[in-house]
Amino acid sequence: MAEAENQKQLLRLIQEGRLDVFKEELQRDKEMSKEVRRKHYGKSGDTLLHYAARHGHLNVLTHLVEALEMDIEMFNNDYKRPLHEAASMGHRDCMLYLLDKGARIDCLKKADWTPLMMACTRKNLEVIKDLIEHGANPLLKNKDGWNCFHIASREGDPQIIQYLLTVSPSSWNTESKIKRTPLHTAAMHGCFDVVKALLERCAYEPDSRDKCGVTPFMDAIQNGHIDIAQLFLEKHEACYTAADAVGAQPLHQAAVTAQDEAIRFLVSDLGVHVNERATSIQLTALHYAAKVCFLSIAPCAMRL
Repeated sequence: MAEAENQKQLLRLIQEGRLDVFKEELQRDKEMSKEVRRKHYGKSGDTLLHYAARHGHLNVLTHLVEALEMDIEMFNNDYKRPLHEAASMGHRDCMLYLLDKGARIDCLKKADWTPLMMACTRKNLEVIKDLIEHGANPLLKNKDGWNCFHIASREGDPQIIQYLLTVSPSSWNTESKIKRTPLHTAAMHGCFDVVKALLERCAYEPDSRDKCGVTPFMDAIQNGHIDIAQLFLEKHEACYTAADAVGAQPLHQAAVTAQDEAIRFLVSDLGVHVNERATSIQLTALHYAAKVCFLSIAPCAMRL
């Protein structure tokens, strides 16, 4: 019991960056000093290096590496290294220190995520720049077939998108294992400025389809992003009556996801017939709305 409490205390000190107290604890217990160098904690299997990098305590990280001689490539149960932690949390000083000490730039954690991919989940351009300037490969893909550009497209920072296109001009030309492009992803998540940049700088085919036959326009409509849908019509000649793999058109998809305004846009502004039927099973938008019990949509469809 006492040992467990001591371990918790050490982790607390690392998380809070209290290096002096941490040193005192280890000086009182020489065996513990040896043990912590290779110890993995909790269900995640994190080491002290992971905690220090995650919380951004460079002084603690430096002590662990240089005084305790901990291995900077130690990984946890998800194969995540300290560099993943520093990059993900945006701690540039810790990240640059690890890189200076020789950390592998494109190390893979579970699901084949690199530190650069994890950095792209945050809107931190400087961290992304640092990693690429140190040799990170922006074209690597994770197990789902996403590269860092695809990930950044989901997060919606146009500056990061513009930077990645500058340093890696072909990074846009990618699709996931289910054939979804960054354009699909940006449209689905409502990232208007990113969609605009992709249409201006990339050569996506109009109405490119994923494995289910879904187009970026459909993604925008079924998630209620009418401004993006309008952008596709104006800049990309999107087809607003295209059908997916089961024959559902944007109208039907909007009914499924209860997008009242999107239905109004399609019917009132674009002239889509409210009783348009899905070609494979001959259902109308009203059928789709009733099927998923969106009672607020059914009156809308009936009024139109």
